[in-house]
Amino acid sequence: MGPVLGLLVWALIASTYYQPIPAYGWVMFVAVFFWLITVILFVMYLLQLQMKLHMIPWSVVVMIFNAAATVLYVTAFITCSAAVQSLIRLPGDYDKRAAASFFACVVMIAYGASTFFSFQAWKGFGSNAATSQVTD
Repeated sequence: MGPVLGLLVWALIASTYYQPIPAYGWVMFVAVFFWLITVILFVMYLLQLQMKLHMIPWSVVVMIFNAAATVLYVTAFITCSAAVQSLIRLPGDYDKRAAASFFACVVMIAYGASTFFSFQAWKGFGSNAATSQVTD
């Protein structure tokens, strides 16, 4: 869900005349960067490449990635929302920018939830006897 909504954020902004408004440069950077990294991580998990790179603590990497994405999407959401009513407008730009702000908020919430669940997975909260491993 995250990659689809992230794609929607930058597609909506890219379809407007955003170049003269510096705030949208930041929003585009955050949206495109985290969309690309999310797709790369998704493909890695889909192909189970993390099993081959077992020396990397993937639960920590994913948690840090999700936390960074949440924080930067907070800034992108605030920036995008503040710049919706800019002076430079073309017909239809307002609606696309407002929709991009809404979806940036949804993506921010999704990354926040992913941060929470990846923290839970990292700490091992919620595991039961069937899934936990006892080591001596």
